[in-house]
Amino acid sequence: MPTSSASTTDSAKSASGGVQSLERAFDLLERMADAGGEVGLSELSASSGLPLPTIHRLMRTLVVCGYVRQQPNRRYALGPRLIRLGESASRLLGTWARPYLARLVEETGETANMALLDGDEIVYVAQVPSKHSMRMFTEVGRRVLPHSTGVGKALLANTPDAEVRALLARTGMPAATEKTITTPDAYLAALEDVRRQGYAVDDNEQEIGVRCLAVSVPNSPTSAAISISGPAGRVTQAVTERIVPVLQQVAVELSQALASQNPA
Repeated sequence: MPTSSASTTDSAKSASGGVQSLERAFDLLERMADAGGEVGLSELSASSGLPLPTIHRLMRTLVVCGYVRQQPNRRYALGPRLIRLGESASRLLGTWARPYLARLVEETGETANMALLDGDEIVYVAQVPSKHSMRMFTEVGRRVLPHSTGVGKALLANTPDAEVRALLARTGMPAATEKTITTPDAYLAALEDVRRQGYAVDDNEQEIGVRCLAVSVPNSPTSAAISISGPAGRVTQAVTERIVPVLQQVAVELSQALASQNPA
């Protein structure tokens, strides 16, 4: 019995040797995430270049599996089963990062952290504490707003200004200390400094007496940043000039390690 052209298309091998329908399904999920988590079929067709019947079949399968749900307005949203996958992946990402954070602690003497941008919040996924008796501690899993943290600045530095303003409008900019940046214009100026310098600073903005230096992890599979934090009296400007190159190098090596977890 002859196979329909549509079935042949969906089950065909991709140019990379994988299953084309799987690659297309994951591409649609990523496009949904990029669009804020909810889209219509016509939007997906326009952005992906796939015909509507193909997208409808793929989305119907994702709905049945629980990875997508159809809203009352007939648009499609990312489904709850993705949360479990994301939480497991975040834990693994933190596990893979720990040896690199440990190296940061050895070379800088300060507590090292890894954080992700999850929606509008920063979530810490890994930490290796300093060996100093006076050291910083952030609980893994803790969520904070990005405007008062070094990792938040590092993660948002290359985000378009309009998107940053929209995020700040949703979260507000409450002051954690008297040094917290609390206006969008001042925050955008701080992000410009991050782009110019190649690193971000939290200078007593989240907690008085604490200074943090952060850089993004380039080409990470999800937006990630690493940082060191310590007493402001130890993390001085002179120390910053020594620590930043170490942070940047470790971020590059971590990026390469994460890429190697998914060989082509």
